Amino acid sequence: MRRSRRRWTRLWWKGRCVVSERPVLIDPAAGYRFKPHELPILPGSPANPDHPRRRRIAYLGIGIFMGLLGGAQNGFLLANAGALQAQLALTPVEAGWLTVAFYSTYATMSMMLFRVRQEFGIQMFVRWAMVGLVAANFVQMIQPGYYPELAARAVAGITASGLSALAIYYLMQGLPAAVRVGGLVISLGLTQVAFPLTRALSPALLVDGDMSRVFQFQFALSLLGLGLVTLLRLPPGIRKKTFERLDIPSIALFVIGVSALCAFLIQGRIEWWDTSWLGYALALAILGIGGCLLIEANRKSPMLDLSWLSSRAILGLALIGATVRILVAEQGFGASGMFTALGFGNDQLVGYFWVLTGATFGGMMVSVARLDPRDLTRPVLVAVALICIAAFADTRTGVMSRPQDLYLTQAAIAFAAVFAMGPLLMEGMLRALAAGQNYVVSFIAIFSLSQSLGGLAGISLLSAYHTVRLKTHLIDAGNTLTLGNAPLAQALTDAAQRVAPVQLDPALRQQAASASISAEVGREAAVLAFNDVFFVIGTLSALTFVALFVPWLINKIRGRNPLAKELAFMEAMRTGTTQ
Repeated sequence: MRRSRRRWTRLWWKGRCVVSERPVLIDPAAGYRFKPHELPILPGSPANPDHPRRRRIAYLGIGIFMGLLGGAQNGFLLANAGALQAQLALTPVEAGWLTVAFYSTYATMSMMLFRVRQEFGIQMFVRWAMVGLVAANFVQMIQPGYYPELAARAVAGITASGLSALAIYYLMQGLPAAVRVGGLVISLGLTQVAFPLTRALSPALLVDGDMSRVFQFQFALSLLGLGLVTLLRLPPGIRKKTFERLDIPSIALFVIGVSALCAFLIQGRIEWWDTSWLGYALALAILGIGGCLLIEANRKSPMLDLSWLSSRAILGLALIGATVRILVAEQGFGASGMFTALGFGNDQLVGYFWVLTGATFGGMMVSVARLDPRDLTRPVLVAVALICIAAFADTRTGVMSRPQDLYLTQAAIAFAAVFAMGPLLMEGMLRALAAGQNYVVSFIAIFSLSQSLGGLAGISLLSAYHTVRLKTHLIDAGNTLTLGNAPLAQALTDAAQRVAPVQLDPALRQQAASASISAEVGREAAVLAFNDVFFVIGTLSALTFVALFVPWLINKIRGRNPLAKELAFMEAMRTGTTQ
């Protein structure tokens, strides 16, 4: 077991104690006593010893692999949703519940897993996270049926949330101390890289619509991950008792409420929003989340500090994060949906997704290189401006557009998605650490929710808007398709001539020609509706840019840094740990 004794020291900053105790931590497996600057910042996180170069490289490689593995859990599901639906003979509603099962746990478990790491230690957390991942992927590989697949998706959501933290810890072990904080940004970026990467790899794994190789590949990756963390374990950390009795009902209500909200957002665009049971789901979401907040508001040591979360800075940060996720939905729903409407399959979009993979990776690397805690708003402004320009440029697409025509604009959006999120995460962590260690779990919960629910809400809103605009364009097209329309008559004649060699019956030939014209009109209406979606995203991006730019400019003119107190605190804390 880990052994530690505590040498009491105190560091005061602005009239309050910021470092109240400094433990002496010894790793019994290696017999190593950690130096003061190597001790973990938070209970539940590993120590940061001065590793030799080869070991740092190994930690860095495992961290990169874990980040991609965590993102791939949902990436492969989204990339192969149609094939999985066909293989299990599912209705669209049943397939939607698979996504609900994943996001219900993925969006809520970060708060609980943070406490698990503090209570039981980092090593137990690593073992259970990886064993859970292997078990979930094994269930998927043997394909026992729909309900076991639902359970496997829920477990995969839990483990994917845990793998994000695991990737951060391994990356920080491999990075130099001066840039160690970049592990937060790299982990978040790798999760985003995994989405286009899985879309690019899936056609090679999906043979004749059979998901077996995809599941086998996922299972092999999880086994490899388990082997890697077993061979090179994380350094030990400091444990402390964190769980309380009220955690159980609070977490339960939180999970129920967020799960109901996920069901509302995902199934609403499948069954449409006037379905009666969706109202009950929304009411359950309000009751569940409201009950959780009621418990937390009346606790002596809450998991979610509502007074801090309701502050202007934190609410604004969560709102900006959710807004950026909604804007980025232009890519996940808009461009991908338009290509689907134009008849492009995954096999024809491999090059497109490799471009997005490269752009996302580039955004991650540039974000790390340009990360400046003294000005974390500037990268967000650049990212929102890129999304705005790209979205307005995409409004020029038509039925003859090809994936190559959107390489530049979609690469810009993929770059911006990661370039903006790193600084937002960094600002939130700085504010949480400066407020106190107990506030970190509050920020993790709100940031995870803003990202997950922001993405789901963005897709749902854009999908609803696209459906309304599609019907409008179809009605407009129908008003012009009359027998007196000379271009329509010529198009019907041309279509009939094209099918004449294979269809001798005049009535059936005319019917086939009409169906061909109707399909073409449907494609044009769909593309016009997607252009409307692109325009809305561009407009929303422009408004977001103005809302961010004005206060940023005012602060620059006045020479004021909104994070000055937080940066001073971190400097005081860093100085205290090196003494």
